[in-house]
Amino acid sequence: MAKKRVSKRKLGKIRGFAIQFLPYAEIRNLDSNQRIKKILNIVLGNYILILQGRLLPDEESRLIGDTMAMIDHVKGFKGIELAVISNNGKESLFGKIRSNIINTLSGGDLGAITIIGPATVIKEIKRNPRKIELLLNK
Repeated sequence: MAKKRVSKRKLGKIRGFAIQFLPYAEIRNLDSNQRIKKILNIVLGNYILILQGRLLPDEESRLIGDTMAMIDHVKGFKGIELAVISNNGKESLFGKIRSNIINTLSGGDLGAITIIGPATVIKEIKRNPRKIELLLNK
């Protein structure tokens, strides 16, 4: 009886990372400093963070600035990759009003998702209209 060989595709092993989902409710009541500190603690733990919602523009800038300052001071840290995925803006007038009311009541843009990860793990984040590709380093 002849044995069939099943071809096994070898996938590169990626070690030392995990994905963590952070609901916006966990950072809603934190001030900007506490939000950035919480996010940095997660990313420094080699986690890829999926954040419900998005940070304020000044918080995003400060997060990037803080990580740039940490590059020379934290061993093995090479920065972060960050991407925000939100709606494409093709909403009706009623839909925009409804979204604005919901965002105002919730305290953030819950129609968005923010992905943040260490640059040592994430090589690149590609965004397409229908999908997100997360390219990882080996």
